[in-house]
Amino acid sequence: MPLRDRITETQVWKSLFRHPMPTDRRNRVQVMLTNFFLHLHPVSVRKQGIALSYTWCMGGATFFLFLVEIVTGVMLMFYYRPTLEHAYNDILALRDVTTLGLLRELHRWAAHAMVIAVMLHMYRVFLTGSYKPPREFNWVIGVLLLVLTLLLSFTGYLLPWDQLAVWAITVGSNMARAAPVLGAEGPGAGFLDLNGVKLITPGSDAKFALLGGRSVGEGALNRFYVLHCVAIPLAASLLIMIHFWRVRKDGGISGPL
Repeated sequence: MPLRDRITETQVWKSLFRHPMPTDRRNRVQVMLTNFFLHLHPVSVRKQGIALSYTWCMGGATFFLFLVEIVTGVMLMFYYRPTLEHAYNDILALRDVTTLGLLRELHRWAAHAMVIAVMLHMYRVFLTGSYKPPREFNWVIGVLLLVLTLLLSFTGYLLPWDQLAVWAITVGSNMARAAPVLGAEGPGAGFLDLNGVKLITPGSDAKFALLGGRSVGEGALNRFYVLHCVAIPLAASLLIMIHFWRVRKDGGISGPL
Protein backbone atom coordinates (compact mmCIF):
# COMPACT_ATOMS: atom_id res chain seq x y z
CA MET A 1 0.00 0.00 0.00
CA PRO A 2 1.44 3.43 -0.92
CA LEU A 3 2.57 5.65 1.94
CA ARG A 4 -0.08 8.25 1.14
CA ASP A 5 -2.88 5.68 1.42
CA ARG A 6 -1.42 4.28 4.64
CA ILE A 7 -1.51 7.76 6.18
CA THR A 8 -5.01 8.62 4.98
CA GLU A 9 -6.35 5.32 6.30
CA THR A 10 -5.18 5.95 9.87
CA GLN A 11 -7.69 6.79 12.57
CA VAL A 12 -5.89 10.04 13.35
CA TRP A 13 -6.21 11.26 9.76
CA LYS A 14 -9.88 10.29 9.57
CA SER A 15 -10.54 12.08 12.84
CA LEU A 16 -9.07 15.31 11.48
CA PHE A 17 -10.41 15.05 7.92
CA ARG A 18 -13.84 13.47 7.83
CA HIS A 19 -14.01 13.36 4.03
CA PRO A 20 -11.52 12.36 1.34
CA MET A 21 -9.96 14.84 -1.05
CA PRO A 22 -12.80 16.76 -2.75
CA THR A 23 -13.43 16.12 -6.41
CA ASP A 24 -16.33 18.53 -7.07
CA ARG A 25 -18.06 21.56 -5.50
CA ARG A 26 -20.40 19.44 -3.36
CA ASN A 27 -17.50 17.57 -1.80
CA ARG A 28 -15.59 20.81 -1.23
CA VAL A 29 -18.51 22.18 0.77
CA GLN A 30 -18.61 19.03 2.92
CA VAL A 31 -14.87 19.19 3.56
CA MET A 32 -15.06 22.85 4.58
CA LEU A 33 -18.02 22.42 6.91
CA THR A 34 -16.87 19.28 8.71
CA ASN A 35 -13.25 20.24 9.44
CA PHE A 36 -12.50 22.10 12.68
CA PHE A 37 -9.99 24.47 11.09
CA LEU A 38 -11.47 24.87 7.62
CA HIS A 39 -14.98 25.64 8.83
CA LEU A 40 -13.70 29.05 9.95
CA HIS A 41 -13.25 29.92 6.28
CA PRO A 42 -15.99 30.57 3.76
CA VAL A 43 -16.76 27.86 1.24
CA SER A 44 -15.97 30.26 -1.58
CA VAL A 45 -14.39 33.71 -1.89
CA ARG A 46 -15.05 36.15 -4.69
CA LYS A 47 -11.98 36.80 -6.78
CA GLN A 48 -12.51 40.55 -6.64
CA GLY A 49 -12.76 40.32 -2.86
CA ILE A 50 -9.02 39.71 -2.51
CA ALA A 51 -7.91 42.21 -5.15
CA LEU A 52 -5.51 44.87 -3.89
CA SER A 53 -7.00 47.54 -6.14
CA TYR A 54 -9.53 48.77 -3.58
CA THR A 55 -8.84 46.74 -0.41
CA TRP A 56 -5.38 48.36 -0.05
CA CYS A 57 -4.50 45.37 2.19
CA MET A 58 -4.65 47.73 5.14
CA GLY A 59 -6.33 45.11 7.34
CA GLY A 60 -3.49 42.67 6.75
CA ALA A 61 -0.91 45.44 7.19
CA THR A 62 -2.52 46.41 10.50
CA PHE A 63 -2.39 42.82 11.76
CA PHE A 64 1.26 42.51 10.69
CA LEU A 65 2.13 45.72 12.57
CA PHE A 66 0.26 44.40 15.63
CA LEU A 67 2.46 41.29 15.55
CA VAL A 68 5.56 43.51 15.26
CA GLU A 69 4.37 45.42 18.32
CA ILE A 70 3.85 42.20 20.27
CA VAL A 71 7.30 40.80 19.43
CA THR A 72 9.25 44.03 19.99
CA GLY A 73 7.18 44.84 23.08
CA VAL A 74 8.03 41.52 24.72
CA MET A 75 11.73 42.10 23.95
CA LEU A 76 11.56 45.61 25.42
CA MET A 77 10.14 44.17 28.65
CA PHE A 78 13.56 42.58 29.29
CA TYR A 79 15.13 46.07 29.46
CA TYR A 80 12.41 48.31 30.89
CA ARG A 81 11.50 48.59 34.59
CA PRO A 82 8.20 50.39 35.39
CA THR A 83 9.39 52.31 38.46
CA LEU A 84 9.90 56.02 39.01
CA GLU A 85 13.56 55.35 39.73
CA HIS A 86 14.39 53.41 36.56
CA ALA A 87 11.74 54.10 33.88
CA TYR A 88 13.27 57.23 32.32
CA ASN A 89 16.87 55.97 32.45
CA ASP A 90 15.85 52.62 30.98
CA ILE A 91 14.29 54.39 27.99
CA LEU A 92 17.50 56.42 27.51
CA ALA A 93 19.52 53.22 27.76
CA LEU A 94 17.38 51.62 25.07
CA ARG A 95 18.35 54.50 22.78
CA ASP A 96 22.02 54.89 23.72
CA VAL A 97 23.19 51.47 24.94
CA THR A 98 21.19 48.93 22.95
CA THR A 99 22.58 48.56 19.43
CA LEU A 100 21.47 51.56 17.34
CA GLY A 101 18.40 51.90 19.53
CA LEU A 102 16.73 49.81 16.84
CA LEU A 103 14.40 47.87 19.12
CA ARG A 104 12.72 50.89 20.68
CA GLU A 105 12.50 52.79 17.37
CA LEU A 106 11.00 49.77 15.63
CA HIS A 107 8.36 49.51 18.37
CA ARG A 108 7.62 53.24 18.24
CA TRP A 109 7.38 53.63 14.45
CA ALA A 110 5.36 50.44 14.08
CA ALA A 111 2.88 51.90 16.57
CA HIS A 112 2.55 55.10 14.51
CA ALA A 113 2.18 53.08 11.31
CA MET A 114 -0.47 50.88 12.95
CA VAL A 115 -2.65 53.91 13.77
CA ILE A 116 -2.39 55.13 10.17
CA ALA A 117 -3.13 51.64 8.78
CA VAL A 118 -6.23 51.28 10.97
CA MET A 119 -7.49 54.69 9.84
CA LEU A 120 -6.98 53.83 6.15
CA HIS A 121 -8.59 50.41 6.65
CA MET A 122 -11.71 51.93 8.18
CA TYR A 123 -11.75 54.63 5.49
CA ARG A 124 -11.80 51.92 2.82
CA VAL A 125 -14.55 50.02 4.66
CA PHE A 126 -16.61 53.22 4.85
CA LEU A 127 -16.12 54.09 1.17
CA THR A 128 -17.15 50.60 0.02
CA GLY A 129 -20.19 50.55 2.32
CA SER A 130 -18.93 47.44 4.08
CA TYR A 131 -20.36 48.61 7.39
CA LYS A 132 -23.89 47.86 6.20
CA PRO A 133 -25.83 44.64 6.98
CA PRO A 134 -24.87 41.85 7.31
CA ARG A 135 -21.45 43.26 8.26
CA GLU A 136 -22.62 45.83 10.83
CA PHE A 137 -21.48 43.62 13.75
CA ASN A 138 -17.96 43.44 12.32
CA TRP A 139 -17.98 47.22 11.83
CA VAL A 140 -18.65 47.65 15.56
CA ILE A 141 -15.78 45.24 16.32
CA GLY A 142 -13.57 47.35 14.05
CA VAL A 143 -14.52 50.55 15.86
CA LEU A 144 -13.65 48.90 19.20
CA LEU A 145 -10.28 47.83 17.74
CA LEU A 146 -9.65 51.42 16.66
CA VAL A 147 -10.31 52.60 20.22
CA LEU A 148 -7.97 49.92 21.62
CA THR A 149 -5.28 50.94 19.11
CA LEU A 150 -5.46 54.55 20.28
CA LEU A 151 -5.39 53.42 23.93
CA LEU A 152 -2.29 51.32 23.20
CA SER A 153 -0.58 54.39 21.76
CA PHE A 154 -1.64 56.57 24.70
CA THR A 155 -0.55 54.11 27.40
CA GLY A 156 2.75 53.50 25.61
CA TYR A 157 3.30 57.25 25.36
CA LEU A 158 3.35 57.43 29.17
CA LEU A 159 5.93 54.74 29.88
CA PRO A 160 9.10 56.89 29.31
CA TRP A 161 7.88 58.89 32.33
CA ASP A 162 9.30 62.19 31.11
CA GLN A 163 7.62 65.59 31.33
CA LEU A 164 5.41 64.84 28.32
CA ALA A 165 4.24 61.60 29.94
CA VAL A 166 3.53 63.15 33.35
CA TRP A 167 1.46 65.98 31.90
CA ALA A 168 -0.31 63.66 29.46
CA ILE A 169 -1.41 61.37 32.28
CA THR A 170 -2.44 64.43 34.29
CA VAL A 171 -4.70 65.62 31.47
CA GLY A 172 -5.99 62.09 30.82
CA SER A 173 -6.83 61.41 34.46
CA ASN A 174 -8.62 64.75 34.75
CA MET A 175 -10.71 63.77 31.74
CA ALA A 176 -11.55 60.51 33.55
CA ARG A 177 -12.63 62.56 36.58
CA ALA A 178 -15.17 64.34 34.36
CA ALA A 179 -16.36 61.17 32.57
CA PRO A 180 -20.12 60.50 32.64
CA VAL A 181 -21.22 58.38 35.63
CA LEU A 182 -17.71 57.01 36.33
CA GLY A 183 -16.13 60.36 37.18
CA ALA A 184 -16.81 62.13 40.48
CA GLU A 185 -17.30 65.43 38.63
CA GLY A 186 -18.98 63.96 35.57
CA PRO A 187 -22.67 64.07 34.66
CA GLY A 188 -24.70 61.32 36.22
CA ALA A 189 -22.45 60.76 39.25
CA GLY A 190 -25.08 62.34 41.51
CA PHE A 191 -27.62 59.69 40.55
CA LEU A 192 -25.50 56.94 42.10
CA ASP A 193 -26.65 57.73 45.60
CA LEU A 194 -27.59 54.81 47.87
CA ASN A 195 -29.56 56.04 50.89
CA GLY A 196 -27.42 59.15 51.17
CA VAL A 197 -24.16 57.31 50.49
CA LYS A 198 -22.51 58.35 47.20
CA LEU A 199 -21.03 55.44 45.27
CA ILE A 200 -18.85 57.68 43.06
CA THR A 201 -16.48 59.90 45.05
CA PRO A 202 -12.97 61.30 44.38
CA GLY A 203 -11.70 58.24 46.24
CA SER A 204 -13.54 55.69 44.10
CA ASP A 205 -14.05 57.18 40.64
CA ALA A 206 -12.33 56.50 37.30
CA LYS A 207 -9.47 58.93 38.01
CA PHE A 208 -8.65 57.19 41.29
CA ALA A 209 -8.72 53.81 39.55
CA LEU A 210 -6.34 54.99 36.81
CA LEU A 211 -3.85 56.66 39.14
CA GLY A 212 -4.05 54.17 42.00
CA GLY A 213 -4.39 57.17 44.30
CA ARG A 214 -5.26 60.86 44.23
CA SER A 215 -2.07 62.07 42.54
CA VAL A 216 0.23 61.03 39.69
CA GLY A 217 2.91 58.65 40.96
CA GLU A 218 4.31 55.16 40.76
CA GLY A 219 0.87 53.60 41.12
CA ALA A 220 -0.21 55.33 37.90
CA LEU A 221 2.93 54.21 36.04
CA ASN A 222 2.39 50.62 37.16
CA ARG A 223 -1.28 50.65 36.13
CA PHE A 224 -0.57 52.06 32.66
CA TYR A 225 2.27 49.54 32.23
CA VAL A 226 -0.12 46.64 32.95
CA LEU A 227 -2.77 48.15 30.68
CA HIS A 228 -0.24 48.62 27.86
CA CYS A 229 1.48 45.22 28.13
CA VAL A 230 -1.29 42.88 29.23
CA ALA A 231 -4.89 44.07 29.43
CA ILE A 232 -5.29 46.00 26.17
CA PRO A 233 -3.24 43.56 23.98
CA LEU A 234 -5.31 40.62 25.30
CA ALA A 235 -8.57 42.45 24.58
CA ALA A 236 -7.31 43.44 21.11
CA SER A 237 -6.22 39.85 20.35
CA LEU A 238 -9.67 38.52 21.27
CA LEU A 239 -11.45 41.11 19.12
CA ILE A 240 -9.05 40.50 16.19
CA MET A 241 -9.91 36.79 16.26
CA ILE A 242 -13.63 37.61 16.26
CA HIS A 243 -13.04 40.18 13.50
CA PHE A 244 -11.25 37.69 11.23
CA TRP A 245 -13.81 34.99 11.97
CA ARG A 246 -16.68 37.29 10.96
CA VAL A 247 -14.85 38.39 7.79
CA ARG A 248 -14.56 34.74 6.80
CA LYS A 249 -18.12 33.83 7.71
CA ASP A 250 -19.47 36.86 5.82
CA GLY A 251 -17.86 35.64 2.61
CA GLY A 252 -14.38 37.13 2.77
CA ILE A 253 -13.24 40.69 2.22
CA SER A 254 -16.12 42.87 1.14
CA GLY A 255 -16.24 44.51 -2.26
CA PRO A 256 -17.58 47.93 -3.27
CA LEU A 257 -21.33 48.29 -3.46
